Amino acid sequence: MEEHFVWVTTRRLQPSSLEEFERAWRPDPYPQSLRRAYAYWSEDGEEITGVSFWESKEACDTWRASEPETQRRAAMAPYVVEEWEGFYQGRELTVPRR
Repeated sequence: MEEHFVWVTTRRLQPSSLEEFERAWRPDPYPQSLRRAYAYWSEDGEEITGVSFWESKEACDTWRASEPETQRRAAMAPYVVEEWEGFYQGRELTVPRR
């Protein structure tokens, strides 16, 4: 089974700031070692979880320490009330067909 290296970040946002946050959230340039990324938000738009899949933990750590990531975080900061994150390693689960 293929293993995945995943960085998950959840942020609580200022009320009514989801649209502005999303503009600031997009990395520029996109990291080459980023394989996939997803964003999930609460119904009220005040909480968002980003899930990104990386080539390796080292690749993710390198991006997180980069200047573009520092700038991206600074651009998001005015919209963020609280943030928590973690790095995980895992694999897809097989779901039985009925």
